[in-house]
Amino acid sequence: MQSKQVSEAKQPPSVPSEGRIVSIDVLRGFDMFWIVGGTGFIAGIVKLFGQNVQDAILPQFDHTAWAGFTFYDLIFPLFLFVVGMTTVFSLEKIIAREGKKAAYIRILRRSALLFLLGVIYYGGFKNEWENIRWLGVLQRIALCYMFASLLFLNLRLKGLIIACVALLAGYWALLSFVPVPDSGTVTFESGKNWACYIDMQYLGGRKHNGTWDPEGLLSTFPAIATCLLGIFAGMVIKAKTILPTKKVVYFIGAGIIGVILGYLWGLQFPIIKKIWTSSYVLLTAGYSSILVGIFYYIVDVLKFQIWTKPFIWIGTNAITIYMARNILDFNKLGIRFVGGDIQTLTGPDLGYLLKTTASLGLTLLLVWFLHRKKIFLRL
Repeated sequence: MQSKQVSEAKQPPSVPSEGRIVSIDVLRGFDMFWIVGGTGFIAGIVKLFGQNVQDAILPQFDHTAWAGFTFYDLIFPLFLFVVGMTTVFSLEKIIAREGKKAAYIRILRRSALLFLLGVIYYGGFKNEWENIRWLGVLQRIALCYMFASLLFLNLRLKGLIIACVALLAGYWALLSFVPVPDSGTVTFESGKNWACYIDMQYLGGRKHNGTWDPEGLLSTFPAIATCLLGIFAGMVIKAKTILPTKKVVYFIGAGIIGVILGYLWGLQFPIIKKIWTSSYVLLTAGYSSILVGIFYYIVDVLKFQIWTKPFIWIGTNAITIYMARNILDFNKLGIRFVGGDIQTLTGPDLGYLLKTTASLGLTLLLVWFLHRKKIFLRL
């Protein structure tokens, strides 16, 4: 990972240059906002209202126990979708400037560094080999980016579509029609399906759920399809022959279709984030596409950008702040400013809001400082 001063650039990422799609950085920042303190902050506001409001909204800020879908289940696939979009821009730029070989080197280097950061995020090498978590969120991003990028470099649009369909259909067919060896049955139940079985048999190290991992081996394949769907979105948003307003219609229209198909497929192949089912891929890609259309229209078509700065600060240093909040406990730092008797005087609900506000404020202060100094940490 290297710290790159962008002093040579004429404009920082917050200022749209020719061909730059500002909404991508904003959407990535919006997505990361919920992970780096936004969820607690909004939950703190919700806690100030009645129980009915809390019961309706707060469950959306937690992952579904197994089958089903909440807003929080969208955050990770949305990030992968955006990774796919940015891949189109970054790789085509590298190919045009340095050639295809340089693109391969960048893909492998970035994937390896992301994977290593993922291992470090979950404790690094402080424990024995069997207690190292080899697969997790950053590792999945690394693998999905690598395979989707390699496919993008070597296949035309038709080939990419075939690869995406094959990943989703193949995963569906395996889990839906092939009996799991130990039980001899076809099941989607937690710990008893093919994704869990493969992890039990072949994934070493520490696994998040004991014997299997939600970012495990087999479920990485449909996650690659999520990244490929983002690549398709990137192709559309980059196409100069399509009017910007038509792009908005395409994104929202395709998104609605994806959501409908995802829910319909979910009637047979349940929507389950923890094993990344194909129905979950279509559903989340649909919602992601709708968000892309909305953000693209507001930020890049209407040029209404005054509200975007905090999200750009986060989006242009997304991995940096993700790692920083793992190393530094921003919640405990926040309590240093609003803890003790302040918490006693305000009461539990307002005290919780003050704590989460301080935590989020410190996060924004860090990314603002990095952005102001034009320090953008790139892989």
